[in-house]
Amino acid sequence: MKIIVAMGRILLSMVYGILKLFPTKSNKVLFLSRQSDELSLDFRLLKEELKKQRKDVEIVAICNRLDDSRKGLFGFLLDTLRSMYHMATASVCVLDAYWPAVSLLSHKKKLTVIQMWHAIGKIKKSGYQTLDKESGRSAKTAKLMRMHRNYDIIIAGGKKFNPFYCMSFDTTEDKLLNIGLPRIDHLLMTEEENRKKAYEAYPCLKEKKVILYAPTFRRNIQLKWEPLLNAIDFEHYVLILKSHPNQKITCHKEGVLMCEEFTSVDLLAVCDYLITDYSAIALEGAVLDKKTYYYLYDYEEYTKKNGINVNPFESMPGCAFVDGEELIKTLQKEDYPMEVLENYRRNYLPKELGTSTVKLAETVIQHLNE
Repeated sequence: MKIIVAMGRILLSMVYGILKLFPTKSNKVLFLSRQSDELSLDFRLLKEELKKQRKDVEIVAICNRLDDSRKGLFGFLLDTLRSMYHMATASVCVLDAYWPAVSLLSHKKKLTVIQMWHAIGKIKKSGYQTLDKESGRSAKTAKLMRMHRNYDIIIAGGKKFNPFYCMSFDTTEDKLLNIGLPRIDHLLMTEEENRKKAYEAYPCLKEKKVILYAPTFRRNIQLKWEPLLNAIDFEHYVLILKSHPNQKITCHKEGVLMCEEFTSVDLLAVCDYLITDYSAIALEGAVLDKKTYYYLYDYEEYTKKNGINVNPFESMPGCAFVDGEELIKTLQKEDYPMEVLENYRRNYLPKELGTSTVKLAETVIQHLNE
């Protein structure tokens, strides 16, 4: 493995050395994503704002949700070569996950790399925090692949997360920019519009209280969400079940909706209660003041295999449960501790909400000018 990676890096470096002979464009921005095969919401919002702030900006986007098939690996190799050309000729590169060529290669000093991580906080451990854990990567592989190297700026959420960003990316706090992601602005601006669309598609959402269940992705851990169903009074409540993109779950019980045409983030607009676990959607719910509960049936197993930075039993006292039926019974009493949610918002959200997109675009343009 070590020899293969070393040889691959030498070959890529030779090709990249030639590509770096091409001139750098002072108005060119490169977007890289392994989160999906199309631009994410954060990238789309950033693109629009960049166009507003600088008319001549040139934006190139390469999105490839790598799968393990031969076709998928070959496609990613081609996109890697494409990304190398654009890294060699761009002034700024913005990415939302680990992209091997960014971390493995040596770049021009004219290139600024901005890591816009795909979550607005670090609730669960990731990156260097999970090396050699069952749900993480091996330390040897991380070292070979130079995981999360070459970042000049890392976009972060609330400052209380800063130590965890530093541990996750194995970096220093001076590289963090606590402005949050563009989706925060989107949540605030489109709540009413999203609510209207959801009501038009599902009129029943207007007739009952809405519970949105959005769990995180679990690697090597069995899902156990069904106990939530046992205590819900479906005469008065609707449950929207939204699984993680990497871990599909389904349910055909009356009173349970999947709402597949809407994202979990969009459905925050219609929910009265959000139930999650170790997912950063808890932060997105906090942006909209959504009453949030935590279903942590696998707390001991998850903390052992993956680990968490923010313990909901401590950060949200009275709102975290191991037992699903107990959680639902508490929820249906409708006596939510709003003061607990307010304290959570102060601690874990960026200080100023609604300006993330503008500030991120200004940061990009500043480095274009340089």
